[in-house]
Amino acid sequence: MVESTGQMQALDNDQLKDWRFSIDGEGIAWAIFDREGESANSLGRRPIEELDAIIKRVEAEVPAGKVRGLVIMSGKERGFIVGADIREFETFQSEHEVIDALKPVNALLDRIEKLPVPVVAAIHGVCVGGGLELILACHYRIATRDDSTRIGFPEVKLGIFPGFNGTARSIKQAGPMAAMQAMLTGGMIRASVAKAQGFIDQLVGSPGELHWAARKAVLQSRRSKSAGVAKMLLTKWPARGFLAGKMRQETAKKVREDHYPAPFRLIDLFEKEGGDLRTMKAAETKAFAPLMMSETARNLRRVFRLTELLKGQAPKGFKWRSTRVHVIGAGTMGADIAGVCVASGMEVTLQDISAAQLESGIKAQGKLFTRKFKTKATRDAAKARLIADPDGKGAARADVIIEAIVERLDVKQKLFAELETKIKPGAILATNTSSLKLEDIAAPLKDPGRLIGLHFFSPVPQMPLVEVVRGAQTRDEEVKKGATFVTAIDKFPLITKDVPGFLVNKVLTPYMFTAMKRLEEGEDKEKIDEAVRTFGMPMGPIELADNVGLDICAHVAKILGHASEGSRLDKLVASGRLGKKTGEGFYVWKDGKAIKSDRKFLKAELEQLGRDLVEPMIVEAQKTLDDGVVESADLVDAGMIFGTGFAPFRGGPLHYKKTHPEAVTASATRAAAE
Repeated sequence: MVESTGQMQALDNDQLKDWRFSIDGEGIAWAIFDREGESANSLGRRPIEELDAIIKRVEAEVPAGKVRGLVIMSGKERGFIVGADIREFETFQSEHEVIDALKPVNALLDRIEKLPVPVVAAIHGVCVGGGLELILACHYRIATRDDSTRIGFPEVKLGIFPGFNGTARSIKQAGPMAAMQAMLTGGMIRASVAKAQGFIDQLVGSPGELHWAARKAVLQSRRSKSAGVAKMLLTKWPARGFLAGKMRQETAKKVREDHYPAPFRLIDLFEKEGGDLRTMKAAETKAFAPLMMSETARNLRRVFRLTELLKGQAPKGFKWRSTRVHVIGAGTMGADIAGVCVASGMEVTLQDISAAQLESGIKAQGKLFTRKFKTKATRDAAKARLIADPDGKGAARADVIIEAIVERLDVKQKLFAELETKIKPGAILATNTSSLKLEDIAAPLKDPGRLIGLHFFSPVPQMPLVEVVRGAQTRDEEVKKGATFVTAIDKFPLITKDVPGFLVNKVLTPYMFTAMKRLEEGEDKEKIDEAVRTFGMPMGPIELADNVGLDICAHVAKILGHASEGSRLDKLVASGRLGKKTGEGFYVWKDGKAIKSDRKFLKAELEQLGRDLVEPMIVEAQKTLDDGVVESADLVDAGMIFGTGFAPFRGGPLHYKKTHPEAVTASATRAAAE
């Protein structure tokens, strides 16, 4: 909240719902964005209309000398503007409606840019998407150094690119290299980096300093400096064409144009219009509209809503909190679980009977800490919170105990029976089992109702989903604790019933073994994998099996009733060729990558084979819904997108079935005939 000096002159604040406006005794106008009834600021119709009214007032007062400058700030304690209100995106019925909606917003930002008095943006917290586009229309930008202060253009993750003329303004301000990188990746940029790139003009130490820094900037008529001549030379031809070509090559390594067209259309826009930023603005709107109305964008917006649904699995207002975690098992899964908890600020004790395994597991977290923490002091603090605990003494004071040991029922039963006598009341008692029933694991416990499943996915630092498994006897209170803990470590919780494989593995296994069956029948493994990637999966099923470990695949398959006796899978396991971890499985692996040929396959064949291979996953997903493994079709889709990487642009397996019944039916008919 801004405290201004001098006498305040109000602009009918009783008529403003999302903004507060005032002019202080020094002639500085203050526009404070505090969207009514929302925890975060987003730019929707009403906030834009109210900002338009504010700008009209400023425009009216400037000629008389009553306003010397304007400061735009957030009234929220955390966050500046999280972008446009994507809830309103669904109201558009045509490209023309999109264009009509963009025109007044872009006209408003042009008016802000053209104001004859300084316009200063004072930023604390997240400023992304439309929020970043708004501050780029301002004349000077001040931000806090706080780690929570980040800027970015996440639009590409929603199947679009900036539509409030942010493409041209970001290039003008930071140059094409930094601007295009920000827009093409959709990543978050720290305030210090943003200043170095030219997006931000000044940094201050704390939110409390923002008001006085903004006041000083107005009184001194500070103006931002645009990108220099050297940077802008890259907007000239032929440098611009060369740069666009390199961007297109690098983008193609990450995503396919037919799956995710937005970054490629952005590169096209820059290549064609980047030499004249004024014409680029108009071209941006024309290129933006069809992307907004595309099936890809609709489905990616759906994925965004699914993230909110998963977050809602953790109860609001639940007071239980975790600060200490004890992980048993320092293998890859256990060590990575421990590392993720440490990275979230928790103290973790890591237990293993092998001193060498403990040392290796702890050492492996160094890469995570380097990515997560940018200073030596914070990295050292993280390392200090990860404590080797061979005797398991940390279990007694931990809020969360997670077992990640060998997948053997008898071993797990013995461990939990011992743990029950040591842990404190109220602590979570959890297993990371991927296939065993909680009811069986909990059989020796005096209080089996406290055991839950916390099923992580590999690689733990990258996979956003954790299944929170409710056993037949598990109390609701423990499930709530588990979901709350998962959100505390920045993961998405998905509450599932205790059935073999839970949701993700149960749905994934028929898909994997359909692919292996096709392999047994003589289908080329590379063709199988490429077909599924053509459908939109991040990795083919044969390569995925090698990544997971063929011994694990065979074990899970046995538990879930998929016989593999005498198959290539069984023969490889018997010979010790277990996939990536041994250097050979279905593929030969070198430097962490599967060695593949450069063979090409017919696109039509790949598309058809991809649909056929995914069909068993869709069928099984429907079965899990019918059996009540999770509460809704949306949660099934969310689990498969965030637990397996199921093509996000298709919106999830059940959504795909609903929106493309002809493709699913055709695949099922062929499968039955075969």
